[in-house]
Amino acid sequence: MTSLADLRVIDAATLFAGPSAAMMLGDFGADVIKIEHPRRGDPSRGHGASVNGVGLWWKTLSRNKRTAAVDLSREEGQEILRRLAEGSDVLIENFRPGTLERWNLAPDELMKLNPRLIVARMTGFGQTGPMARQPGFGTLAEAMSGFAAMTGQPDGPPTLPPLALADGIAGLAMSYAIMVAVHARERTGRGQVIDMAIIEPILGLLGPQMTAYKALGVVPRRTGNRSSSNAPRNTYRTRDGRWLAISTSAQPIAERVITLVGRPDLVEQPWFATGHGRVQHVDELDEAVGSWIAERDAAEVIARFEEVQAAVAPIYDVTDLAEDPQYAALGTFVELPDEELGSLTMQNVMFRLSHTPGEIRWPGRSLGRDTDEVLAELDYTGERIAALREAGVIA
Repeated sequence: MTSLADLRVIDAATLFAGPSAAMMLGDFGADVIKIEHPRRGDPSRGHGASVNGVGLWWKTLSRNKRTAAVDLSREEGQEILRRLAEGSDVLIENFRPGTLERWNLAPDELMKLNPRLIVARMTGFGQTGPMARQPGFGTLAEAMSGFAAMTGQPDGPPTLPPLALADGIAGLAMSYAIMVAVHARERTGRGQVIDMAIIEPILGLLGPQMTAYKALGVVPRRTGNRSSSNAPRNTYRTRDGRWLAISTSAQPIAERVITLVGRPDLVEQPWFATGHGRVQHVDELDEAVGSWIAERDAAEVIARFEEVQAAVAPIYDVTDLAEDPQYAALGTFVELPDEELGSLTMQNVMFRLSHTPGEIRWPGRSLGRDTDEVLAELDYTGERIAALREAGVIA
């Protein structure tokens, strides 16, 4: 049994945030139907590394989804979406505000056909406001949220992440919002519209920056790998050239680390009793920890930290991930058969449920792989499907 086997989701979004939400629902059994343009496909097909022209990002992002290629700008394509919406639970879309309305697919019109439908709208800036109709991507959210301003070295420029961070956070938030709406529907019998702006969820992970600004006038500054809330917290290089990260967010951990590195005298200082106090003496603490680590190989440092139950981790790249025994024990990566590439390894579902576990049933499929099957379920005849394909409405 899978948790969401009774849920049908239409993924009419593109690139990362909306499709990520749909992927997470599909991981736990939802029947996700991915709608793409018949000739262009989802732009994520062309992102990142590829094998024989087949995008690997697409393979992960669109796993567990059936793919149907439908031109929603055409009247016949709009009719297909209406018929899909009649029998679906969720529609995820990220067109610019006003686009669905222009295509006669406005949420209120779709919900007349299916009052239980949940329409999840994912855009850069939301459905209202002066920027609503502007193109929005995760990069802009990382810039406008304050993330880039507080990321990077103190004497360096604002720094953007090397991945679709804001999109991923918004995808997680949208999957949560959808399940909240599904739960509410069980009580009310009615669907609703979700309006999510990619610029907002990332704000929630940046801490109380606005609260501190309004209360104290605090403007976050770049601290590199240090923390503005506790110390020592940094990356440190070992004698054999490895990089390690440590965290001392909990007071007992901070005490153990500083005692381990031979400076118990610092623990006795009044300022050491709080994270805020330790931050005021971060240079002294970093010097104590950094010099101790620099005199030892990584294996010894990790062993000594583990002996005193202090938090330490090696800085990994993907080659380390592939060999790590903890990830192997968790089953974090799985190898899957693939229709186009033979087999693929990708990260597994994000968490484990004891009774209704998730599963990757198949990687992302080729463009239009399931169009005929999906239309047949809507009672389109073979002749009608062939005519739509000849007219370029579907692929």
